Amino acid sequence: MTDPQALKQEILRLTREYSRQVHGAFRPASDSERAPWIDGSSIPYAGRVFTEAEVEAAVSSTLDFWLTLGMEGEAFQVELANFLGVRHSLLVNSGSSANLIAISTLTSPKLPDVSRIIPGDEVITVAAGFPTTVSPIVQIGAVPVFIDADPITGNARCDQLEAAYCQGKTKAVMMAHALGNPFDLATTLAFCRKYNLWLIEDNCDALGSSYSMPRILAESFGFNENSPGLDDGPDRVIRWTGTWGDISTQSFYPPHHLTMGEGGAVNIVRDQKLKVIAESFRDWGRDCWCPSGIDNTCNKRFAWQLGELPEGYDHKYTYSHLGFNLKPLDPQAAIARVQLRRLPDFIEARKHNWDILRRGLAKNDDVLEFALPTHATGWDSLDGFSWDDTGCRTNCSWFGFKISVKNSSPFTRTQLAQELDRNHIGNRMLFGGNLVRQPAFVQLRKDRPESLRVVGDLVNSDQIMNNTLFLGTYPGLTPSMLNTEINVISRFCSSK
Repeated sequence: MTDPQALKQEILRLTREYSRQVHGAFRPASDSERAPWIDGSSIPYAGRVFTEAEVEAAVSSTLDFWLTLGMEGEAFQVELANFLGVRHSLLVNSGSSANLIAISTLTSPKLPDVSRIIPGDEVITVAAGFPTTVSPIVQIGAVPVFIDADPITGNARCDQLEAAYCQGKTKAVMMAHALGNPFDLATTLAFCRKYNLWLIEDNCDALGSSYSMPRILAESFGFNENSPGLDDGPDRVIRWTGTWGDISTQSFYPPHHLTMGEGGAVNIVRDQKLKVIAESFRDWGRDCWCPSGIDNTCNKRFAWQLGELPEGYDHKYTYSHLGFNLKPLDPQAAIARVQLRRLPDFIEARKHNWDILRRGLAKNDDVLEFALPTHATGWDSLDGFSWDDTGCRTNCSWFGFKISVKNSSPFTRTQLAQELDRNHIGNRMLFGGNLVRQPAFVQLRKDRPESLRVVGDLVNSDQIMNNTLFLGTYPGLTPSMLNTEINVISRFCSSK
C-alpha cells in the first residue's frame, strides 16, 4: 500500500508542474517565467495573479477535505490582522458580505442604545461608488444620506459632512476609499469624534494604501502608533487605510489586491466586543462563539438563560441576532495565505503601473483629466505630487487608473471607452457612477421617498458618471501592455 503522505506529495508535485505549464500567463508581470503577452491580444483591467504556490495550497487543503472554514481560515485571519495592525480580521465570502456584516454589527442590542443603529437612523455615505457600499445601509432599515464626490480624487466631499448631519438621527459614516485613494480621514475622523459617530471604512479597493497625519493630530483621535511596516518619522503617524475607523472591510475577488476567488474580510480595529458581534452575524446570528467542531469554549454550554428559552438550553443553538451564513471555504483561505505573502510586491507594482500610465499620458492633459491622491494639489513628471497645507498625506495602492474626459474635449467618455474596446483594452466606469441615478435607487425613492436623503445637487457625482472611466493597475500588467494602452489612447486623442 502506498504511503498516503508520499502519495499526497506526489500529487502536489504534479500539481505544481501542471500549473507551471498551464497558468504561465497569470504569473506576476515581473516573474521571469511569465508567458509573454502577444501584441493585439486583450489587456484586462484586472485579473488573478498567481503561481503554482497558490494552486498547490488549494489542492493540498482540498485533499485534507475539511472544506468549511478551519485551520487555514484561522491562520489567515491572524495573518491579515497582523499585517494591518488591527485587533481582529474576520473572513467572509465577499466584500459585499463584509459591508453587510460591518453595518449589521452596529445594530446589535449588545451595544449601548445611544450608539446602536436602529431602523430610521441615518448613515452618511458618498453618491459615487459601488452599490454594495450603500445597499447594506438600506437592508438594515437605516437611511443612506448621500453627499457629493470630488471629481479629481473620486472620494467624498468631506466638507459636506456637517450639512449631512441630523442630530438624533445620524449614527455613522460609511464610505469607500475610491480606487485605492484614501478619502479625507482627518476631516472625517474629526467629524465622527465631534458627534460620537461610528466610522466604517470600505477598504475593498485600497488594501495597502496608507494615510498619514501630524502626530499631534493623530493623537487627538487616539492614534499614536504606525501600522506594522510603516514608518514616517517621530512627528507623524502613518497607518494603513482600514485601520483608522471602528470597522473596515476587504474584498478578495480576483480584481482586488489579493484574491481567494470569492471572499472578503471584516476588520475590527480596536473594540473587542465588535468582533464577537460581527462573528455572530456572520455565523447564523448565534450567541455562541465556539469555532465549528468545538464545543463549550465558555464552559457554560448548558448554563445560560437567554431570551425566553428555558435555562440550560444549548448555547450552540441560541441566537441573539438575525444573522446570516457568510463564511468562505478553507481551501480559499489557503490560497489567500499565499497571496498575502505577495501583497508587498503587489502594492509596489500597482504604484509603479499607475506612475507609468500617468507619465505616458501626460501629453494628453489638454483633453483628459487625471486623478490626484487626496491632499495632493498637483503633479509633474519631475517632482511628482505637491501637497496641501493640512500636513496630511496619502500613499495609494491604486486599484485603477482614473481618467476623465474634459467637458471641452472633442470626444466623449463613451467614445474613448469604445476605442479602448476596439483595441481589446479592459476599462470600467467608476462603478455605479452616481448611485442615486441607478434603477434600484430610483425605484427605492419612488416606493419609499423617506428611505434615502440627498445633500445638495450631486453635480460632481453626475460628472463622474458622465465623464469618467478607469484602466487597470494590477500586477499582471507588463511594460508592453502598458505601452500599448498609452499608445492607443494618445493616438485617439491626437486624431480628434
